Amino acid sequence: MPFRPTLRQLEYIIAIADCGHFGMAAKRCHVSQPTLSVQVALVERGLGVQLFERTPTKVLMTPTGQTFVHHARLAIASMEDLLDAVADDAGSLGGLIKLGTPPSFGPYFLPTFLPPIHREFPALKMYIVEDRPAAIETAVNEGVLDCGLGPESTEAGLSFVRIGTERLFLGVPADHKLASGRSVNAKALKGERLLALGSGNRLLENVRHLAQASGATVVDDYEGTSLDAIRQMVSIGMGLSVFPELYARSEFRNADDVVLLEIDGWIETRSFGLYFREATGRRRHFETLAGEARRAATALRVGGSC
Repeated sequence: MPFRPTLRQLEYIIAIADCGHFGMAAKRCHVSQPTLSVQVALVERGLGVQLFERTPTKVLMTPTGQTFVHHARLAIASMEDLLDAVADDAGSLGGLIKLGTPPSFGPYFLPTFLPPIHREFPALKMYIVEDRPAAIETAVNEGVLDCGLGPESTEAGLSFVRIGTERLFLGVPADHKLASGRSVNAKALKGERLLALGSGNRLLENVRHLAQASGATVVDDYEGTSLDAIRQMVSIGMGLSVFPELYARSEFRNADDVVLLEIDGWIETRSFGLYFREATGRRRHFETLAGEARRAATALRVGGSC
């Protein structure tokens, strides 16, 4: 491999060219004069050329030295440009993030999550994709999406950063026998029909867990495509269902056809967070994003951990 001067050696040589004096150049570079002289001599020996003519009173550049210094300045400038580009990249979290989030979570979290990120990283472009959690996890693993935000992921190959937890509520029709109270014991649901989102949604697992704990049954001839559809089904007496806290706060605020109840004897919650590929080279970017998500969760009062 041919000899290659270091950037520091290039800086020494440029300093000598600018100052015309080894001692002054050493002072500018914050090193001793012997150190600077040795390094310049190493470059001249390694390249097999003479860059400077040394006299008792001054230092002159040789023609080769002038050419060398010109290109050394270009090399230093290119390195400065590279470092500036990296700094800009870090300041914008890479410039682009493709984020997946489920419709049962994203619309109720993103309005609090995104504005501070835009203020902090105005050059960052974020593309939001809504899909089922299982589909998002696959897309993240395959590199189609950069990261996912939503219910806890245990998918192999993904790193999950827990941000907070949501409580889960039971929705019952307003004219249901259980609708008169503020809560219901899980055992009182025995024999009730529970509606759930389709496969690939984490809430389906929560509904199944509640059915196992209470003796209720999961309706197997209907798979909801959205929480809004499930809520409408509950309102007309087609069954009961589980609704997460952020959705419940937003969509049940003025509802009078469905009543939300706390479930006594069943303490399950829904953990959520940010996940990304374990082998990604952008871990620092996504951990910064997770920190912003944690602040949003705290602002929404769902920032606890389980």
